[in-house]
Amino acid sequence: MVVDDDQDVLFLIKTALELEGMDVTTATSGYECLSLLDSMKPDALILDIMMPKMDGWETFHQIKEKYEELPIAIFTAKDQEFDKMMGIEVLGADDFIPKSSDIDSIISRVKSLLGIDE
Repeated sequence: MVVDDDQDVLFLIKTALELEGMDVTTATSGYECLSLLDSMKPDALILDIMMPKMDGWETFHQIKEKYEELPIAIFTAKDQEFDKMMGIEVLGADDFIPKSSDIDSIISRVKSLLGIDE
Protein backbone atom coordinates (compact mmCIF):
# COMPACT_ATOMS: atom_id res chain seq x y z
CA MET A 1 0.00 0.00 0.00
CA VAL A 2 1.21 3.49 -0.86
CA VAL A 3 -0.18 6.41 1.17
CA ASP A 4 0.32 9.97 -0.11
CA ASP A 5 -1.95 12.99 -0.50
CA ASP A 6 -0.37 13.86 -3.89
CA GLN A 7 -2.25 12.03 -6.68
CA ASP A 8 0.67 12.42 -9.10
CA VAL A 9 3.08 10.77 -6.67
CA LEU A 10 0.60 7.95 -6.04
CA PHE A 11 0.18 7.37 -9.77
CA LEU A 12 3.94 7.33 -10.41
CA ILE A 13 4.80 4.95 -7.56
CA LYS A 14 1.78 2.69 -8.17
CA THR A 15 2.55 2.40 -11.89
CA ALA A 16 6.26 1.73 -11.34
CA LEU A 17 5.57 -0.99 -8.76
CA GLU A 18 2.85 -2.58 -10.88
CA LEU A 19 5.29 -2.76 -13.80
CA GLU A 20 7.46 -4.83 -11.43
CA GLY A 21 4.55 -7.25 -10.97
CA MET A 22 3.32 -5.97 -7.62
CA ASP A 23 -0.32 -5.45 -6.62
CA VAL A 24 -0.60 -1.93 -5.25
CA THR A 25 -3.37 -0.32 -3.22
CA THR A 26 -3.29 3.43 -2.65
CA ALA A 27 -4.70 5.78 -0.06
CA THR A 28 -4.72 9.58 -0.11
CA SER A 29 -4.86 10.15 3.64
CA GLY A 30 -4.08 8.61 6.98
CA TYR A 31 -7.79 8.09 7.60
CA GLU A 32 -8.27 6.27 4.30
CA CYS A 33 -5.21 4.12 5.01
CA LEU A 34 -6.52 3.07 8.42
CA SER A 35 -9.94 2.32 6.96
CA LEU A 36 -8.43 0.12 4.24
CA LEU A 37 -6.28 -1.72 6.78
CA ASP A 38 -9.46 -2.80 8.55
CA SER A 39 -10.40 -4.84 5.46
CA MET A 40 -7.04 -5.86 3.98
CA LYS A 41 -3.52 -6.75 5.02
CA PRO A 42 -0.84 -5.41 2.67
CA ASP A 43 2.63 -6.94 2.66
CA ALA A 44 4.17 -3.52 3.31
CA LEU A 45 3.24 0.14 3.53
CA ILE A 46 4.93 3.20 2.00
CA LEU A 47 3.82 6.20 4.08
CA ASP A 48 4.10 9.92 3.34
CA ILE A 49 4.61 12.16 6.36
CA MET A 50 3.33 15.57 5.27
CA MET A 51 -0.41 15.07 4.81
CA PRO A 52 -3.32 17.25 5.92
CA LYS A 53 -5.61 16.40 8.86
CA MET A 54 -3.75 13.30 10.07
CA ASP A 55 -0.05 13.43 9.25
CA GLY A 56 2.12 10.40 8.61
CA TRP A 57 3.57 10.35 12.12
CA GLU A 58 0.12 9.98 13.69
CA THR A 59 -0.91 7.47 11.02
CA PHE A 60 2.25 5.47 11.75
CA HIS A 61 1.47 5.34 15.49
CA GLN A 62 -2.08 4.17 14.89
CA ILE A 63 -1.00 1.51 12.40
CA LYS A 64 1.66 0.11 14.74
CA GLU A 65 -0.87 -0.11 17.60
CA LYS A 66 -2.95 -2.60 15.59
CA TYR A 67 -0.53 -4.04 13.03
CA GLU A 68 2.80 -4.21 14.83
CA GLU A 69 4.46 -6.55 12.31
CA LEU A 70 3.51 -4.59 9.16
CA PRO A 71 6.70 -3.29 7.49
CA ILE A 72 6.50 0.48 6.97
CA ALA A 73 8.80 2.74 4.99
CA ILE A 74 8.59 6.47 5.59
CA PHE A 75 8.36 8.20 2.19
CA THR A 76 8.82 11.94 2.47
CA ALA A 77 10.29 15.13 1.10
CA LYS A 78 11.57 15.79 4.62
CA ASP A 79 14.95 14.17 4.13
CA GLN A 80 17.07 15.78 6.84
CA GLU A 81 19.03 13.54 9.18
CA PHE A 82 16.64 14.47 12.03
CA ASP A 83 13.66 13.21 10.02
CA LYS A 84 15.42 9.94 9.21
CA MET A 85 16.37 9.50 12.87
CA MET A 86 12.75 10.15 13.94
CA GLY A 87 11.40 7.65 11.45
CA ILE A 88 13.81 4.79 11.96
CA GLU A 89 15.37 5.13 15.39
CA VAL A 90 12.53 6.75 17.36
CA LEU A 91 9.40 5.33 15.70
CA GLY A 92 10.88 2.09 14.42
CA ALA A 93 10.10 2.43 10.72
CA ASP A 94 11.67 -0.28 8.58
CA ASP A 95 13.08 2.17 6.02
CA PHE A 96 13.23 5.84 5.14
CA ILE A 97 12.84 6.71 1.45
CA PRO A 98 13.38 10.35 0.44
CA LYS A 99 10.97 11.53 -2.26
CA SER A 100 14.00 12.94 -4.05
CA SER A 101 15.10 9.33 -4.79
CA ASP A 102 15.01 8.20 -8.42
CA ILE A 103 12.31 5.68 -9.33
CA ASP A 104 14.76 2.77 -9.66
CA SER A 105 16.01 3.41 -6.13
CA ILE A 106 12.45 3.57 -4.80
CA ILE A 107 11.61 0.25 -6.50
CA SER A 108 14.76 -1.32 -5.09
CA ARG A 109 13.95 -0.13 -1.56
CA VAL A 110 10.38 -1.43 -1.79
CA LYS A 111 11.64 -4.81 -2.99
CA SER A 112 14.05 -4.89 -0.08
CA LEU A 113 11.23 -4.04 2.33
CA LEU A 114 9.23 -6.94 0.88
CA GLY A 115 12.20 -9.31 0.97
CA ILE A 116 12.29 -9.67 -2.82
CA ASP A 117 15.69 -10.51 -4.29
CA GLU A 118 16.62 -8.50 -7.32
